Amino acid sequence: MIGTEPSLHVAIACGGTGGHLFPGLAVGHELGARGCDVSLLISPKEVDQQAVRGVAHSFNLITLPAVGLTGRNALKFADSSYQSYRAACREFAQRRPQAVLAMGGFTSAPPILAGARVGATTFLHESNTIPGRANRWLAHVVDECFVGFEDAASLLWNPQVATTGTPVRPGFTHTEAAGARLALGLHPAKPVLLVMGGSQGATGINQLLLNTLPTLLEKLPDLQVMHLTGVPDHERVRTALAPFGRRVRVQAFFSEMELLLAAATVAVSRSGASSLAEFAALRLPSVLIPYPAAVDDHQQHNADAFAAHGAARVLAQPTATPAQLVALILELAGDGPARTRALQSLADLDRPKAASDIADRILRRLELKQPGSTRRLATVLEPTRRPRTTPAAKLQLEGAAR
Repeated sequence: MIGTEPSLHVAIACGGTGGHLFPGLAVGHELGARGCDVSLLISPKEVDQQAVRGVAHSFNLITLPAVGLTGRNALKFADSSYQSYRAACREFAQRRPQAVLAMGGFTSAPPILAGARVGATTFLHESNTIPGRANRWLAHVVDECFVGFEDAASLLWNPQVATTGTPVRPGFTHTEAAGARLALGLHPAKPVLLVMGGSQGATGINQLLLNTLPTLLEKLPDLQVMHLTGVPDHERVRTALAPFGRRVRVQAFFSEMELLLAAATVAVSRSGASSLAEFAALRLPSVLIPYPAAVDDHQQHNADAFAAHGAARVLAQPTATPAQLVALILELAGDGPARTRALQSLADLDRPKAASDIADRILRRLELKQPGSTRRLATVLEPTRRPRTTPAAKLQLEGAAR
């Protein structure tokens, strides 16, 4: 806040899955660093509620009664969407947001429509190569769209689309693997395989690893394994892998994912866009096993995009065999050209300024819409942390001063 002027209020609809929530949190942190008040609109799902517990002090948290659309719950989905719209309208009547950003998924539409009703500037972010149903529809009505993959831009019906990349949470930066392994109680010099199925686990990946692990550990006797199963499969997998002792650690979930990704040598994972952005940020080569039932097969398209750059390998879950998985892990975990190319490709795909880019674009559009607020917006466009000045920029500034 400057003087008696109220701070800008930005609402971010980002609930439903970790793939929507975590990028929304990243943008929220950037806007908060610029002095904005940020509200997060999330779903009642446990993945949302658990993820925001540690950041409740930073944001105004609003839980909407939204549920996802499946083949058998159309009426429940419609009712929950209407109730979510009414809830968002009530919240926005108490404190009107100047901007509303939707990160995709079933929590997106009600806040965008409620925001438009009170005159807010509206935005959406699409992280996948194939836009989801909510974003395809919302693209017609929002003021500006942001995409993680350039290929998605032509699939959104909006004249204002910017390729920003997909934001990752603070802390997801390329760090030394040995230090991360020590922090996790792992041997700092031995390779680490990370197995994960997204924020809720993946039974197909869990079973494939159970079938693969004996051969893999025989070929890589120094390998350490961190396996995140999700809650439903945890006891079954933990019991099956207990004979391997501490070489294989099994957990339902893990909150400090930046440590796990930094410690890992290679990952076996689904191909949600948020996970892929984190792999790029941490330079983690991966074997991707797309979720076969993903809407519009978007996980397959995401995986194919990473594989085309050499940053990952792809296996189809219905036909994947232990022998194939072992071969791909060995290829990416070794010191050969495949790993070298993967690391370079991940660096090329990394968009470390995605969150700050989105925050800047939101605030600049508000400046154009509200010219009377130029002084306040010019201040919040600069984050509280000190920006880096490159030599070229320094020379340019000195020339302007002369």
